[in-house]
Amino acid sequence: MFVRTSLLASITAAIVLVAADTAPTTPPYQGAILLQAGNNAGKCLRADNKNGAPVELVTCTGGDDQEWTWNGGLVTLYNGAKCLEVIDGNNANGAKFQVWDCSGDCENENQEFEYTPWGENHIKWTKGGKCMDLPNGTMHDGNQVQLWDCSSNDPNQNWNTGYMYNKLPKQSEHGQSGTNQCGTDSSPSSMCQTMWMNDADDFCLWAPPSSGSIGVTEREEVAYCTKSGRGTRVIPDSTLTGVHFVQTPDYVQVTGTGDFTKINVKKGDYGGELDPHGADGNGNPIGGLVFGDSFGKHLQYHEWTTFISDSQFCMRACTGPNAKQNCQHIYDEQGCQWNMPANYEPGIFESCKGDNDLPMGVYGASVWYQGHGTAPAPHPVASSSECKSYPTISSSHVKRDLSLERMVKRAADPLITPAPLLF
Repeated sequence: MFVRTSLLASITAAIVLVAADTAPTTPPYQGAILLQAGNNAGKCLRADNKNGAPVELVTCTGGDDQEWTWNGGLVTLYNGAKCLEVIDGNNANGAKFQVWDCSGDCENENQEFEYTPWGENHIKWTKGGKCMDLPNGTMHDGNQVQLWDCSSNDPNQNWNTGYMYNKLPKQSEHGQSGTNQCGTDSSPSSMCQTMWMNDADDFCLWAPPSSGSIGVTEREEVAYCTKSGRGTRVIPDSTLTGVHFVQTPDYVQVTGTGDFTKINVKKGDYGGELDPHGADGNGNPIGGLVFGDSFGKHLQYHEWTTFISDSQFCMRACTGPNAKQNCQHIYDEQGCQWNMPANYEPGIFESCKGDNDLPMGVYGASVWYQGHGTAPAPHPVASSSECKSYPTISSSHVKRDLSLERMVKRAADPLITPAPLLF
């Protein structure tokens, strides 16, 4: 069955239908989080530590002026010293936000907010029923956020929650079996659930911590990577028999073949789909985080989708205003080649630039939904160019992050400027 409707409204409606009964009112992530513009994970909300300070968009640094904590309906800053607030309870479109001394739970209606995920990611004022909005979608530092009528189709009201790559919590979500604080010592028993997507020779896959099928272990998968030195497990040499990496204007994607029984996928398993949302908003795996350098240094990907079986894999991580459409997770029965049309040929290892594929499930003005009749043919593979070939992909150590090492040294003793670090 095809339904003729707008793309964004159709896909948003599908997500809401899947999870309407369990939609939480707070973000799934724990602890101090960044509030990031939906169209740019490199831009965060911040405010000074004083009453009346405006809430504005700036480049993400992970400083304490950007680390917000959701305590029930209160959104706090500076370890609970200040709270997000609508100035004077003004319910008019264009009213501004500030921070003020926290009044306590349910004592100041101007400080009560809810977070509405499932395709919207709104920061909604509970009393006024309106949403935080980025004026004109402008990404320049200092743009002060405002209140506006909520709209599911307005990207200026989309706010992701996340972390700086170097300030991760031990566990980012409730019920998590592994950790996001992975260190640098790779181990075959690592329970690291932080992965990276950078290139054909620098990517990770989710797979079971011990032998099992994806459908059974999906909530506890751990990261297996081509690079050691990030605290993950390492993909054994000769596991990968074909790798095809592509960077498009809106996502990075890696597809290929291999013997994934070597990373604990049960032999004969046809696999399954993994994504950051799951059925309850906590993700499959719970607490799984994805970072990369393709669209900015060490940026978190808030939208990603992946499939893995005992012999085939595909992984896509998306950014920008169309991230949700390009990284759909509602077609979990259709597999790699339908969701991510690409090269899956074994014996070839390559990294390319490419165009975006057509959005999953969208055929002109119509949208096909899984479970409504026979699945249509997959989209054609988007064109690619500038391909770089590799003889094979084997494990190697990640290049040292000198900026992170300097940051750690300064944090330990801010009065000392460390000498330059050399390889």
